[in-house]
Amino acid sequence: MLDHFPFYLILIVIIVLLIMLANKIKVAYPVLLVLAGLTISFIPGVPVLKIDPELIFIIFLPPLLYEAAWANSWKELWYWRRIIGSFAFVVVFLTAISVALVANAFIPGFSLALGFLLGGIVSPPDAVSASAILRFVKVPKRMSSILEGESLLNDASSLIIFRFAMIAVATGQFVWYQAAMSFSWMVIGGVGIGLIVGFIFMKAHKWLPTDVNMDIILSLVTPYAMYIAAEELHSSGVLAVVGGGLLLSNHRHRFLSGSSRLRGENVWQSLVFLLNGLVFLLIGLDLPEIVSGLKEEGTNFYEATGYGLLITLVLIIGRMIAAYGAVVVTKIASYFITVADKNPGLRGPFILGWTGMRGVVSLAAALSIPATLANGASFPQRNLILYITFVVILVTLVLQGLTLPVVIRKIHIPQYNDHLSEEETELLIREELAKDSLGYLTENHQEELENNLVLKHLASHWEIQLQSEERTNMPESVKTIYKTILERHRHLLLEKNKNMQRIDEEIIRKYLHHIDLEEEKINLD
Repeated sequence: MLDHFPFYLILIVIIVLLIMLANKIKVAYPVLLVLAGLTISFIPGVPVLKIDPELIFIIFLPPLLYEAAWANSWKELWYWRRIIGSFAFVVVFLTAISVALVANAFIPGFSLALGFLLGGIVSPPDAVSASAILRFVKVPKRMSSILEGESLLNDASSLIIFRFAMIAVATGQFVWYQAAMSFSWMVIGGVGIGLIVGFIFMKAHKWLPTDVNMDIILSLVTPYAMYIAAEELHSSGVLAVVGGGLLLSNHRHRFLSGSSRLRGENVWQSLVFLLNGLVFLLIGLDLPEIVSGLKEEGTNFYEATGYGLLITLVLIIGRMIAAYGAVVVTKIASYFITVADKNPGLRGPFILGWTGMRGVVSLAAALSIPATLANGASFPQRNLILYITFVVILVTLVLQGLTLPVVIRKIHIPQYNDHLSEEETELLIREELAKDSLGYLTENHQEELENNLVLKHLASHWEIQLQSEERTNMPESVKTIYKTILERHRHLLLEKNKNMQRIDEEIIRKYLHHIDLEEEKINLD
Protein backbone atom coordinates (compact mmCIF):
# COMPACT_ATOMS: atom_id res chain seq x y z
CA MET A 1 0.00 0.00 0.00
CA LEU A 2 2.72 2.50 1.03
CA ASP A 3 4.77 1.57 -2.05
CA HIS A 4 2.01 2.97 -4.26
CA PHE A 5 1.18 6.00 -2.10
CA PRO A 6 2.64 8.55 -4.60
CA PHE A 7 0.47 6.94 -7.30
CA TYR A 8 -2.64 7.45 -5.17
CA LEU A 9 -1.74 11.11 -4.68
CA ILE A 10 -1.31 11.48 -8.44
CA LEU A 11 -4.75 9.94 -8.96
CA ILE A 12 -6.30 12.52 -6.64
CA VAL A 13 -4.64 15.35 -8.59
CA ILE A 14 -5.88 13.77 -11.84
CA ILE A 15 -9.43 13.62 -10.43
CA VAL A 16 -9.33 17.33 -9.55
CA LEU A 17 -7.97 18.31 -12.97
CA LEU A 18 -10.50 16.16 -14.84
CA ILE A 19 -13.44 17.55 -12.90
CA MET A 20 -12.18 21.08 -13.63
CA LEU A 21 -12.02 20.12 -17.32
CA ALA A 22 -15.50 18.58 -17.16
CA ASN A 23 -16.91 21.80 -15.70
CA LYS A 24 -15.12 23.82 -18.39
CA ILE A 25 -16.43 21.81 -21.34
CA LYS A 26 -19.80 21.14 -19.63
CA VAL A 27 -19.56 17.35 -19.60
CA ALA A 28 -20.60 15.17 -16.66
CA TYR A 29 -17.38 14.40 -14.78
CA PRO A 30 -18.16 10.66 -14.26
CA VAL A 31 -17.83 10.22 -18.04
CA LEU A 32 -14.35 11.78 -18.14
CA LEU A 33 -13.20 9.92 -15.02
CA VAL A 34 -14.21 6.51 -16.35
CA LEU A 35 -12.54 7.18 -19.71
CA ALA A 36 -9.44 8.51 -17.95
CA GLY A 37 -9.25 5.45 -15.72
CA LEU A 38 -9.58 3.25 -18.79
CA THR A 39 -6.74 5.13 -20.50
CA ILE A 40 -4.47 5.04 -17.44
CA SER A 41 -5.03 1.30 -17.06
CA PHE A 42 -3.25 0.67 -20.39
CA ILE A 43 -0.09 2.55 -19.35
CA PRO A 44 2.70 0.01 -18.70
CA GLY A 45 3.78 -0.29 -15.08
CA VAL A 46 0.66 1.29 -13.60
CA PRO A 47 -0.09 -0.37 -10.21
CA VAL A 48 -3.24 -2.46 -10.01
CA LEU A 49 -5.70 -0.98 -7.53
CA LYS A 50 -7.24 -3.75 -5.46
CA ILE A 51 -9.77 -3.31 -2.66
CA ASP A 52 -11.01 -6.11 -0.46
CA PRO A 53 -14.51 -6.90 -1.81
CA GLU A 54 -15.90 -7.05 1.74
CA LEU A 55 -14.83 -3.44 2.30
CA ILE A 56 -16.26 -2.03 -0.94
CA PHE A 57 -19.71 -1.34 0.50
CA ILE A 58 -18.41 -0.10 3.85
CA ILE A 59 -15.87 2.32 2.36
CA PHE A 60 -17.99 3.99 -0.29
CA LEU A 61 -21.71 3.44 0.22
CA PRO A 62 -22.49 4.74 3.75
CA PRO A 63 -21.04 8.26 3.32
CA LEU A 64 -22.34 8.66 -0.25
CA LEU A 65 -25.86 7.54 0.70
CA TYR A 66 -25.85 9.63 3.87
CA GLU A 67 -24.82 12.78 2.02
CA ALA A 68 -27.50 12.12 -0.61
CA ALA A 69 -30.15 11.68 2.11
CA TRP A 70 -28.91 14.83 3.86
CA ALA A 71 -29.23 16.83 0.63
CA ASN A 72 -32.63 15.39 -0.27
CA SER A 73 -35.96 17.01 0.52
CA TRP A 74 -38.35 14.92 2.58
CA LYS A 75 -41.18 17.16 1.40
CA GLU A 76 -40.44 16.43 -2.26
CA LEU A 77 -39.81 12.75 -1.53
CA TRP A 78 -43.22 12.41 0.09
CA TYR A 79 -45.05 14.44 -2.56
CA TRP A 80 -43.70 12.26 -5.40
CA ARG A 81 -43.76 9.07 -3.31
CA ARG A 82 -45.81 7.01 -5.76
CA ILE A 83 -43.64 7.54 -8.83
CA ILE A 84 -40.45 7.37 -6.75
CA GLY A 85 -41.59 4.17 -5.05
CA SER A 86 -42.58 2.56 -8.33
CA PHE A 87 -39.21 3.33 -9.95
CA ALA A 88 -37.18 2.47 -6.87
CA PHE A 89 -38.85 -0.87 -6.15
CA VAL A 90 -41.22 -2.08 -8.89
CA VAL A 91 -39.10 -0.99 -11.85
CA VAL A 92 -35.89 -2.30 -10.25
CA PHE A 93 -37.53 -5.67 -9.63
CA LEU A 94 -38.95 -5.88 -13.17
CA THR A 95 -35.55 -4.85 -14.57
CA ALA A 96 -33.85 -7.62 -12.63
CA ILE A 97 -36.39 -10.13 -13.97
CA SER A 98 -35.82 -8.92 -17.55
CA VAL A 99 -32.05 -9.18 -17.21
CA ALA A 100 -32.35 -12.64 -15.62
CA LEU A 101 -34.54 -14.00 -18.43
CA VAL A 102 -32.39 -12.53 -21.22
CA ALA A 103 -29.15 -13.67 -19.59
CA ASN A 104 -30.53 -17.17 -19.03
CA ALA A 105 -31.71 -17.38 -22.64
CA PHE A 106 -28.69 -15.92 -24.47
CA ILE A 107 -25.59 -16.33 -22.27
CA PRO A 108 -24.29 -19.91 -22.05
CA GLY A 109 -23.95 -21.23 -18.51
CA PHE A 110 -26.09 -18.50 -16.98
CA SER A 111 -28.74 -19.89 -14.64
CA LEU A 112 -31.74 -17.83 -13.56
CA ALA A 113 -30.07 -17.30 -10.17
CA LEU A 114 -26.98 -15.86 -11.86
CA GLY A 115 -29.25 -13.77 -14.08
CA PHE A 116 -30.99 -12.32 -11.03
CA LEU A 117 -27.59 -11.66 -9.48
CA LEU A 118 -26.56 -9.71 -12.59
CA GLY A 119 -29.96 -7.97 -12.64
CA GLY A 120 -29.56 -6.86 -9.03
CA ILE A 121 -26.13 -5.45 -9.87
CA VAL A 122 -27.03 -3.42 -12.97
CA SER A 123 -30.63 -2.42 -12.23
CA PRO A 124 -30.10 0.81 -10.18
CA PRO A 125 -29.29 4.00 -12.13
CA ASP A 126 -26.56 6.17 -10.70
CA ALA A 127 -27.64 9.42 -9.04
CA VAL A 128 -24.20 11.04 -9.17
CA SER A 129 -24.04 10.82 -12.95
CA ALA A 130 -27.55 12.23 -13.44
CA SER A 131 -27.02 15.11 -11.00
CA ALA A 132 -23.66 15.93 -12.61
CA ILE A 133 -25.34 16.19 -15.99
CA LEU A 134 -28.36 18.15 -14.78
CA ARG A 135 -26.02 20.87 -13.47
CA PHE A 136 -25.49 22.03 -17.05
CA VAL A 137 -29.11 22.01 -18.20
CA LYS A 138 -32.29 23.36 -16.69
CA VAL A 139 -35.01 20.80 -15.97
CA PRO A 140 -38.28 21.17 -14.05
CA LYS A 141 -37.98 20.69 -10.31
CA ARG A 142 -40.27 17.67 -10.41
CA MET A 143 -37.81 15.73 -12.56
CA SER A 144 -34.79 16.41 -10.37
CA SER A 145 -36.88 15.56 -7.27
CA ILE A 146 -37.99 12.24 -8.75
CA LEU A 147 -34.46 11.31 -9.85
CA GLU A 148 -32.97 12.23 -6.46
CA GLY A 149 -35.67 10.35 -4.56
CA GLU A 150 -35.38 7.30 -6.78
CA SER A 151 -31.62 7.20 -6.33
CA LEU A 152 -32.00 7.10 -2.55
CA LEU A 153 -34.17 3.99 -2.58
CA ASN A 154 -33.29 2.01 -5.71
CA ASP A 155 -29.85 1.13 -4.31
CA ALA A 156 -31.52 -0.62 -1.40
CA SER A 157 -33.98 -2.59 -3.53
CA SER A 158 -31.31 -3.68 -6.00
CA LEU A 159 -28.94 -4.78 -3.24
CA ILE A 160 -31.72 -6.78 -1.59
CA ILE A 161 -32.22 -8.62 -4.90
CA PHE A 162 -28.45 -9.03 -5.11
CA ARG A 163 -28.27 -10.55 -1.64
CA PHE A 164 -31.07 -13.08 -2.25
CA ALA A 165 -29.55 -14.04 -5.62
CA MET A 166 -26.18 -14.61 -3.92
CA ILE A 167 -27.86 -17.00 -1.48
CA ALA A 168 -29.60 -18.83 -4.33
CA VAL A 169 -26.32 -19.21 -6.26
CA ALA A 170 -24.43 -20.39 -3.18
CA THR A 171 -27.06 -22.86 -1.91
CA GLY A 172 -28.79 -23.80 -5.13
CA GLN A 173 -32.24 -23.27 -3.63
CA PHE A 174 -34.73 -20.45 -3.05
CA VAL A 175 -37.53 -20.78 -0.48
CA TRP A 176 -40.05 -18.07 -1.26
CA TYR A 177 -41.70 -17.73 2.17
CA GLN A 178 -38.32 -17.49 3.89
CA ALA A 179 -37.29 -14.91 1.32
CA ALA A 180 -40.51 -12.94 1.95
CA MET A 181 -39.86 -12.90 5.70
CA SER A 182 -36.22 -11.92 5.17
CA PHE A 183 -37.25 -9.19 2.74
CA SER A 184 -39.73 -7.75 5.25
CA TRP A 185 -37.10 -7.72 7.99
CA MET A 186 -34.51 -6.16 5.70
CA VAL A 187 -36.87 -3.30 4.81
CA ILE A 188 -38.61 -2.71 8.14
CA GLY A 189 -35.57 -3.56 10.24
CA GLY A 190 -33.24 -1.48 8.08
CA VAL A 191 -35.37 1.65 8.29
CA GLY A 192 -36.07 1.09 11.99
CA ILE A 193 -32.42 0.58 12.93
CA GLY A 194 -31.43 3.65 10.93
CA LEU A 195 -34.04 5.75 12.75
CA ILE A 196 -32.96 4.45 16.16
CA VAL A 197 -29.25 5.05 15.52
CA GLY A 198 -30.04 8.44 13.99
CA PHE A 199 -32.12 9.40 17.04
CA ILE A 200 -29.27 8.38 19.36
CA PHE A 201 -26.77 10.50 17.45
CA MET A 202 -29.22 13.39 17.31
CA LYS A 203 -29.53 13.35 21.11
CA ALA A 204 -25.75 12.98 21.46
CA HIS A 205 -25.26 16.16 19.42
CA LYS A 206 -27.88 17.94 21.50
CA TRP A 207 -27.04 16.81 25.03
CA LEU A 208 -23.28 16.35 24.98
CA PRO A 209 -21.03 19.44 25.29
CA THR A 210 -19.76 19.14 21.71
CA ASP A 211 -18.04 21.82 19.67
CA VAL A 212 -17.89 22.21 15.88
CA ASN A 213 -15.06 19.70 15.41
CA MET A 214 -16.80 17.09 17.56
CA ASP A 215 -20.06 17.60 15.68
CA ILE A 216 -18.31 17.03 12.35
CA ILE A 217 -16.56 13.88 13.61
CA LEU A 218 -19.86 12.52 14.94
CA SER A 219 -21.50 13.22 11.58
CA LEU A 220 -18.74 11.24 9.82
CA VAL A 221 -19.21 8.28 12.17
CA THR A 222 -23.03 8.31 11.94
CA PRO A 223 -23.55 6.65 8.50
CA TYR A 224 -21.02 3.92 9.26
CA ALA A 225 -22.71 3.20 12.61
CA MET A 226 -26.12 2.96 10.89
CA TYR A 227 -24.84 0.72 8.12
CA ILE A 228 -22.82 -1.66 10.30
CA ALA A 229 -25.56 -1.96 12.96
CA ALA A 230 -28.15 -2.90 10.34
CA GLU A 231 -25.89 -5.33 8.53
CA GLU A 232 -24.92 -7.04 11.79
CA LEU A 233 -28.63 -7.63 12.43
CA HIS A 234 -29.08 -8.97 8.86
CA SER A 235 -31.24 -6.09 7.64
CA SER A 236 -30.57 -3.50 4.95
CA GLY A 237 -27.66 -1.21 5.78
CA VAL A 238 -28.54 0.95 2.79
CA LEU A 239 -32.09 1.59 4.03
CA ALA A 240 -30.72 2.23 7.52
CA VAL A 241 -28.43 4.98 6.22
CA VAL A 242 -31.20 6.45 4.05
CA GLY A 243 -33.81 6.39 6.83
CA GLY A 244 -31.47 7.74 9.50
CA GLY A 245 -30.01 10.31 7.12
CA LEU A 246 -33.46 11.67 6.22
CA LEU A 247 -34.38 11.89 9.93
CA LEU A 248 -31.25 13.87 10.81
CA SER A 249 -31.50 16.05 7.71
CA ASN A 250 -35.09 16.96 8.51
CA HIS A 251 -34.15 17.96 12.10
CA ARG A 252 -30.70 19.46 11.46
CA HIS A 253 -31.70 22.86 12.85
CA ARG A 254 -32.75 21.35 16.17
CA PHE A 255 -29.49 19.74 17.21
CA LEU A 256 -26.67 21.39 15.21
CA SER A 257 -25.43 24.94 15.62
CA GLY A 258 -25.08 27.23 12.62
CA SER A 259 -21.29 26.91 12.77
CA SER A 260 -21.47 23.11 12.78
CA ARG A 261 -23.80 23.11 9.80
CA LEU A 262 -21.62 25.51 7.81
CA ARG A 263 -18.29 23.85 8.47
CA GLY A 264 -19.69 20.32 8.33
CA GLU A 265 -21.14 21.06 4.91
CA ASN A 266 -17.67 21.97 3.61
CA VAL A 267 -16.12 18.80 5.05
CA TRP A 268 -18.82 16.58 3.60
CA GLN A 269 -18.64 18.19 0.17
CA SER A 270 -14.90 17.53 0.03
CA LEU A 271 -15.27 13.93 1.25
CA VAL A 272 -18.02 13.04 -1.23
CA PHE A 273 -16.12 14.82 -4.02
CA LEU A 274 -13.10 12.59 -3.37
CA LEU A 275 -15.06 9.34 -2.94
CA ASN A 276 -17.08 9.86 -6.12
CA GLY A 277 -13.95 10.74 -8.07
CA LEU A 278 -12.08 7.69 -6.82
CA VAL A 279 -14.87 5.25 -7.52
CA PHE A 280 -15.45 6.42 -11.10
CA LEU A 281 -11.72 6.39 -11.81
CA LEU A 282 -11.59 2.93 -10.26
CA ILE A 283 -14.19 1.71 -12.76
CA GLY A 284 -11.83 2.43 -15.65
CA LEU A 285 -8.70 1.25 -13.85
CA ASP A 286 -10.25 -2.11 -13.08
CA LEU A 287 -10.68 -3.20 -16.74
CA PRO A 288 -7.31 -5.00 -17.24
CA GLU A 289 -7.90 -7.22 -14.21
CA ILE A 290 -11.43 -8.03 -15.40
CA VAL A 291 -10.23 -8.88 -18.92
CA SER A 292 -7.47 -11.11 -17.55
CA GLY A 293 -10.11 -12.92 -15.50
CA LEU A 294 -12.12 -13.52 -18.68
CA LYS A 295 -9.07 -15.10 -20.30
CA GLU A 296 -8.57 -17.39 -17.31
CA GLU A 297 -12.17 -18.57 -17.63
CA GLY A 298 -11.70 -19.09 -21.36
CA THR A 299 -14.42 -16.60 -22.29
CA ASN A 300 -14.09 -14.89 -25.65
CA PHE A 301 -13.57 -11.14 -25.25
CA TYR A 302 -15.80 -10.21 -28.19
CA GLU A 303 -18.58 -12.54 -27.10
CA ALA A 304 -18.43 -11.07 -23.60
CA THR A 305 -18.64 -7.57 -25.07
CA GLY A 306 -21.69 -8.64 -27.07
CA TYR A 307 -23.34 -9.95 -23.91
CA GLY A 308 -22.61 -6.65 -22.18
CA LEU A 309 -24.16 -4.66 -25.04
CA LEU A 310 -27.20 -6.95 -25.02
CA ILE A 311 -27.80 -6.41 -21.30
CA THR A 312 -27.28 -2.66 -21.78
CA LEU A 313 -29.96 -2.65 -24.50
CA VAL A 314 -32.34 -4.51 -22.19
CA LEU A 315 -31.77 -1.91 -19.47
CA ILE A 316 -32.29 1.08 -21.76
CA ILE A 317 -35.44 -0.31 -23.39
CA GLY A 318 -36.80 -1.52 -20.05
CA ARG A 319 -36.42 1.89 -18.40
CA MET A 320 -38.07 3.67 -21.34
CA ILE A 321 -41.02 1.26 -21.19
CA ALA A 322 -41.23 1.80 -17.43
CA ALA A 323 -41.24 5.58 -17.82
CA TYR A 324 -44.15 5.54 -20.25
CA GLY A 325 -45.85 2.74 -18.34
CA ALA A 326 -45.84 5.03 -15.32
CA VAL A 327 -47.74 7.61 -17.39
CA VAL A 328 -50.44 5.07 -18.22
CA VAL A 329 -50.70 3.84 -14.62
CA THR A 330 -50.84 7.42 -13.31
CA LYS A 331 -53.61 8.30 -15.76
CA ILE A 332 -55.67 5.27 -14.74
CA ALA A 333 -54.99 5.84 -11.02
CA SER A 334 -56.17 9.47 -11.29
CA TYR A 335 -59.74 8.21 -11.76
CA PHE A 336 -59.66 6.50 -8.36
CA ILE A 337 -57.21 8.43 -6.16
CA THR A 338 -55.61 11.86 -6.01
CA VAL A 339 -52.27 11.85 -7.83
CA ALA A 340 -49.61 14.53 -8.11
CA ASP A 341 -50.17 15.06 -11.84
CA LYS A 342 -52.97 13.66 -13.99
CA ASN A 343 -51.35 14.77 -17.24
CA PRO A 344 -47.58 14.28 -17.02
CA GLY A 345 -47.18 14.52 -20.82
CA LEU A 346 -44.82 12.50 -23.02
CA ARG A 347 -41.62 14.58 -23.05
CA GLY A 348 -40.85 14.40 -19.35
CA PRO A 349 -41.09 10.59 -19.19
CA PHE A 350 -38.66 10.33 -22.13
CA ILE A 351 -36.05 12.30 -20.17
CA LEU A 352 -36.76 10.22 -17.08
CA GLY A 353 -36.28 7.06 -19.12
CA TRP A 354 -33.04 8.28 -20.67
CA THR A 355 -31.41 9.06 -17.30
CA GLY A 356 -30.42 5.45 -16.75
CA MET A 357 -26.65 5.76 -16.33
CA ARG A 358 -25.13 3.10 -14.08
CA GLY A 359 -22.20 3.72 -11.77
CA VAL A 360 -21.05 3.49 -8.16
CA VAL A 361 -23.47 0.94 -6.68
CA SER A 362 -23.24 -1.41 -9.66
CA LEU A 363 -19.45 -1.40 -9.48
CA ALA A 364 -19.42 -1.94 -5.71
CA ALA A 365 -21.89 -4.83 -5.95
CA ALA A 366 -19.99 -6.54 -8.78
CA LEU A 367 -16.64 -6.23 -7.03
CA SER A 368 -18.10 -7.59 -3.79
CA ILE A 369 -18.83 -10.98 -5.38
CA PRO A 370 -16.44 -13.42 -3.67
CA ALA A 371 -13.92 -15.31 -5.77
CA THR A 372 -14.99 -18.64 -4.26
CA LEU A 373 -18.08 -20.23 -2.74
CA ALA A 374 -18.23 -21.55 0.81
CA ASN A 375 -17.22 -25.03 -0.42
CA GLY A 376 -14.06 -23.65 -2.05
CA ALA A 377 -15.33 -23.86 -5.64
CA SER A 378 -14.87 -20.85 -7.90
CA PHE A 379 -17.85 -18.52 -8.03
CA PRO A 380 -19.57 -19.29 -11.35
CA GLN A 381 -19.25 -16.65 -14.11
CA ARG A 382 -17.79 -14.07 -11.70
CA ASN A 383 -15.43 -12.47 -14.22
CA LEU A 384 -18.07 -12.42 -16.94
CA ILE A 385 -20.50 -10.69 -14.55
CA LEU A 386 -17.79 -8.15 -13.73
CA TYR A 387 -17.09 -7.50 -17.40
CA ILE A 388 -20.78 -7.18 -18.33
CA THR A 389 -21.18 -4.72 -15.46
CA PHE A 390 -18.20 -2.74 -16.73
CA VAL A 391 -19.67 -2.61 -20.27
CA VAL A 392 -23.06 -1.50 -18.92
CA ILE A 393 -21.50 1.29 -16.85
CA LEU A 394 -19.22 2.46 -19.66
CA VAL A 395 -21.87 2.43 -22.41
CA THR A 396 -24.64 4.04 -20.37
CA LEU A 397 -22.29 6.72 -19.01
CA VAL A 398 -20.82 7.60 -22.40
CA LEU A 399 -23.93 7.14 -24.58
CA GLN A 400 -26.63 8.52 -22.29
CA GLY A 401 -24.34 10.79 -20.31
CA LEU A 402 -23.07 12.67 -23.37
CA THR A 403 -26.41 12.79 -25.20
CA LEU A 404 -28.72 13.66 -22.28
CA PRO A 405 -27.96 17.42 -22.29
CA VAL A 406 -28.57 17.55 -26.05
CA VAL A 407 -31.81 15.59 -25.71
CA ILE A 408 -33.04 17.89 -22.92
CA ARG A 409 -32.34 20.99 -25.02
CA LYS A 410 -33.97 19.56 -28.14
CA ILE A 411 -37.04 18.09 -26.54
CA HIS A 412 -38.25 21.36 -24.92
CA ILE A 413 -39.67 20.05 -21.66
CA PRO A 414 -42.77 22.01 -20.62
CA GLN A 415 -42.57 24.13 -17.48
CA TYR A 416 -44.84 22.42 -14.99
CA ASN A 417 -46.71 24.37 -12.36
CA ASP A 418 -45.53 22.31 -9.38
CA HIS A 419 -43.44 25.09 -7.86
CA LEU A 420 -43.38 28.85 -7.77
CA SER A 421 -40.64 30.35 -9.90
CA GLU A 422 -37.37 31.17 -8.17
CA GLU A 423 -38.11 34.91 -8.49
CA GLU A 424 -41.61 34.53 -6.99
CA THR A 425 -40.31 32.37 -4.15
CA GLU A 426 -37.46 34.73 -3.25
CA LEU A 427 -39.78 37.75 -3.33
CA LEU A 428 -42.27 35.97 -1.07
CA ILE A 429 -39.55 34.91 1.38
CA ARG A 430 -37.93 38.35 1.57
CA GLU A 431 -41.25 40.07 2.12
CA GLU A 432 -42.20 37.61 4.87
CA LEU A 433 -38.81 37.91 6.60
CA ALA A 434 -38.79 41.69 6.41
CA LYS A 435 -42.38 41.89 7.68
CA ASP A 436 -41.69 39.53 10.58
CA SER A 437 -38.46 41.33 11.52
CA LEU A 438 -40.00 44.79 11.53
CA GLY A 439 -43.05 43.53 13.39
CA TYR A 440 -40.87 41.94 16.06
CA LEU A 441 -38.73 45.09 16.50
CA THR A 442 -41.75 47.39 16.66
CA GLU A 443 -43.59 45.19 19.12
CA ASN A 444 -40.76 44.22 21.46
CA HIS A 445 -37.95 46.77 21.07
CA GLN A 446 -39.62 50.06 20.15
CA GLU A 447 -37.40 52.15 22.42
CA GLU A 448 -34.14 50.59 21.13
CA LEU A 449 -35.39 50.98 17.56
CA GLU A 450 -35.90 54.72 18.07
CA ASN A 451 -32.58 55.33 19.84
CA ASN A 452 -30.12 52.88 18.22
CA LEU A 453 -28.70 53.67 14.79
CA VAL A 454 -27.74 50.05 14.10
CA LEU A 455 -31.26 48.79 14.65
CA LYS A 456 -32.59 51.62 12.50
CA HIS A 457 -30.20 50.57 9.76
CA LEU A 458 -31.32 46.96 10.04
CA ALA A 459 -34.96 47.95 9.97
CA SER A 460 -34.66 50.20 6.91
CA HIS A 461 -32.40 47.93 4.87
CA TRP A 462 -33.39 44.48 6.07
CA GLU A 463 -33.46 42.67 2.79
CA ILE A 464 -30.02 43.96 1.76
CA GLN A 465 -28.52 43.36 5.18
CA LEU A 466 -29.19 39.61 5.03
CA GLN A 467 -26.67 39.28 2.19
CA SER A 468 -24.33 42.19 2.95
CA GLU A 469 -20.63 41.68 3.63
CA GLU A 470 -20.28 44.99 5.49
CA ARG A 471 -21.61 45.74 8.94
CA THR A 472 -21.48 48.49 11.50
CA ASN A 473 -20.07 47.21 14.80
CA MET A 474 -22.87 45.97 17.02
CA PRO A 475 -23.16 46.33 20.76
CA GLU A 476 -23.84 43.09 22.62
CA SER A 477 -27.43 44.12 23.37
CA VAL A 478 -28.13 44.59 19.65
CA LYS A 479 -26.44 41.28 18.84
CA THR A 480 -28.84 39.53 21.21
CA ILE A 481 -31.84 41.13 19.54
CA TYR A 482 -30.50 40.37 16.07
CA LYS A 483 -29.86 36.69 16.95
CA THR A 484 -33.42 36.43 18.22
CA ILE A 485 -34.69 37.84 14.94
CA LEU A 486 -32.53 35.43 12.94
CA GLU A 487 -33.91 32.52 14.94
CA ARG A 488 -37.42 33.78 14.16
CA HIS A 489 -36.41 33.90 10.49
CA ARG A 490 -35.23 30.31 10.67
CA HIS A 491 -38.47 29.15 12.29
CA LEU A 492 -40.55 31.08 9.75
CA LEU A 493 -38.68 29.55 6.82
CA LEU A 494 -39.02 26.02 8.19
CA GLU A 495 -42.75 26.52 8.74
CA LYS A 496 -43.13 28.01 5.25
CA ASN A 497 -41.35 25.00 3.75
CA LYS A 498 -43.53 22.60 5.72
CA ASN A 499 -46.86 24.24 4.89
CA MET A 500 -46.37 25.37 1.25
CA GLN A 501 -45.80 22.50 -1.17
CA ARG A 502 -45.18 24.82 -4.12
CA ILE A 503 -42.12 26.41 -2.51
CA ASP A 504 -38.86 24.83 -3.67
CA GLU A 505 -36.99 23.56 -0.60
CA GLU A 506 -33.63 24.31 -2.22
CA ILE A 507 -34.43 28.03 -2.08
CA ILE A 508 -35.53 27.70 1.55
CA ARG A 509 -32.22 25.99 2.33
CA LYS A 510 -30.33 28.78 0.59
CA TYR A 511 -31.92 31.33 2.92
CA LEU A 512 -31.30 29.12 5.93
CA HIS A 513 -27.68 29.00 4.84
CA HIS A 514 -27.62 32.82 4.73
CA ILE A 515 -28.98 32.91 8.28
CA ASP A 516 -26.23 30.55 9.45
CA LEU A 517 -23.66 32.83 7.79
CA GLU A 518 -25.18 35.86 9.51
CA GLU A 519 -24.93 34.18 12.90
CA GLU A 520 -21.33 33.20 12.17
CA LYS A 521 -20.47 36.82 11.29
CA ILE A 522 -22.08 38.07 14.50
CA ASN A 523 -20.14 35.55 16.57
CA LEU A 524 -16.87 36.61 14.94
CA ASP A 525 -17.49 40.35 15.41
